[in-house]
Amino acid sequence: MQILESALYAEDLEAARNFYEGILGLQEITYDASRHLFLRLETSVLLLFRASKTVVPDADVPPHGTVGHGHLAFSATPTELDDWKKRLKDARVPVISEIEWPNGARSIYFNDPAGNVLEFATRNLWFRT
Repeated sequence: MQILESALYAEDLEAARNFYEGILGLQEITYDASRHLFLRLETSVLLLFRASKTVVPDADVPPHGTVGHGHLAFSATPTELDDWKKRLKDARVPVISEIEWPNGARSIYFNDPAGNVLEFATRNLWFRT
């Protein structure tokens, strides 16, 4: 089993679009400035919704949303993690925490424009490599 899609919420979808496409390099699938931004990763999709819109029962999809900030972690090799750290610094996106876990895994945490907590982590955080 794999996760097909994950959802985060952001009221300012244009800022989210600039961040996820421009800084993280994700590929846009579809964009509706009033409601959602859908982005392709390698084998999954990231959905960004305006929570204020998704609680309204105006589609066949059940209403959903969240209060507060979400979290999503992206997998990275140790070299990619270092590259992302530099790329975020160059884009003036502060790394808010950097952790070396007891099992040798590494993570860096940062925020998207909506305040969601994003992470790049080496796969050995959860899986033997």
